[in-house]
Amino acid sequence: MKKLFIAAMLFVGIASFAQDADQKPTREHKERMTPEQRNEKQLQKLTTELSLDASQQAQVKQLLADRSAKAEKFKEARKDKKDSNVKPTAEEKAAFKKQMEDEVAANDAKMKSILKADQYTKWKALQEEKKEKMRDNMKERRKDKI
Repeated sequence: MKKLFIAAMLFVGIASFAQDADQKPTREHKERMTPEQRNEKQLQKLTTELSLDASQQAQVKQLLADRSAKAEKFKEARKDKKDSNVKPTAEEKAAFKKQMEDEVAANDAKMKSILKADQYTKWKALQEEKKEKMRDNMKERRKDKI
């Protein structure tokens, strides 16, 4: 009887462990796109979501290209600092945060000048949805680590 009970517990334990593994979706590694490919994909999405006309598409394309170039520059600078193993001071962190906020505000102002009022409102809503999705993903990742 004792052996039967142990065998049953072992079976239940293995079965429940296998179920947990199946339920967690593994994150597939996507192919990395070039900045130009990412910009093109984002432009296509904005075009369909906001019904952009040809001149707006050209302006948004330029804005996306400028933004990705600046992002690459920031990424390289951050990587160089990380490679030197020097941690940024609180002042440097605050300055970087302020610089990023200024970039976001400038990008927002440029988009406002390109888009019509209803398109801009829809774009802001899309931005908020994107932020919420990112927050939810971060919460999920933190839960998974615990």
